Amino acid sequence: MDAPISRSQRALRQAAWSLDAAGWAVVAEEVAAAGPEEDEDEEEALPHSEAVDVFQEGLAMVVQDPLLCDLPIQVTLEEVSSQIALEYGQAMTVRVCKMDGEVMPVVVVQNATVLDLKKAIQRYVQLRQEREGGIQHISWSYVWRTYHLISAGEKLTEDRKKLRE
Repeated sequence: MDAPISRSQRALRQAAWSLDAAGWAVVAEEVAAAGPEEDEDEEEALPHSEAVDVFQEGLAMVVQDPLLCDLPIQVTLEEVSSQIALEYGQAMTVRVCKMDGEVMPVVVVQNATVLDLKKAIQRYVQLRQEREGGIQHISWSYVWRTYHLISAGEKLTEDRKKLRE
């Protein structure tokens, strides 16, 4: 059975709803203010299942931000960083069209190489597989030997070549 949470953890849970820069300062102040009043005997650990729930609730609120609304609910740090880089113009979206017609929007930095694009495709496919289920392991060396990336009719065979060239 899960143990009850302490007052400081409740304060953290309630204050975590404002997730802007000022909100994080409020969270730190509330937890610091609540901590000294309690005896060490009263404080109990937050069960893992509740901690995950609190985190998921907070994350769902962050993803509702207009800049991040394109991201899935179970977003990763890398996806958030990529979306922020897109907004600041530090990254670009490459739409990879598979032979079956599926389009994969993959985010890479502005000065990305072909190898960076391949790694971004791998991360995109692996995340999608984790979320939707399906094939557990993909041999990427086999994929890149068998299939090629093509841009404007030209095969992208050199991994060190910049995408913008």
